[in-house]
Amino acid sequence: MSVRIRKAVKADCPQMIALVKELAAFERAPHEVTITLEHFTESGFGANPVWWAFVAEDDSGRIVGMALYYIRFSTWKGQRLYLEDIIVTQDMRGKGIGKQLFERCIQEAKARGLSGMTWQVLDWNEPAIRFYEKYGARISSEWLTCQLDW
Repeated sequence: MSVRIRKAVKADCPQMIALVKELAAFERAPHEVTITLEHFTESGFGANPVWWAFVAEDDSGRIVGMALYYIRFSTWKGQRLYLEDIIVTQDMRGKGIGKQLFERCIQEAKARGLSGMTWQVLDWNEPAIRFYEKYGARISSEWLTCQLDW
């Protein structure tokens, strides 16, 4: 079975949300996903998109992976690609799909003239940490994530 990486389109959003929910369950936080399909879709394909994505599609048209990103600004580095999520469905892990998605994001960041990429990884996700280290990523233990929810 082959997989192709392409830019996400609006019709992909229901399958993308399913992948987000699968990731949340893997990360032990399924209750944290509160976004609606409508909000997700509007945020990516409405009048003022705030995110973009690549999807991995198999021969049957099933979305088996995705990399969702947006552009953030660093006062130290300038514009950077922020990789919000890279997800590969459980039955397709270990087949190089995550690598293809990650490398497509690197290509996109370079094509846009961005200064680099930033993302987060859970400290217990050793396979992901090893994956990122293969690319020479610096994993910071100094910075903590802060959030406000309402």
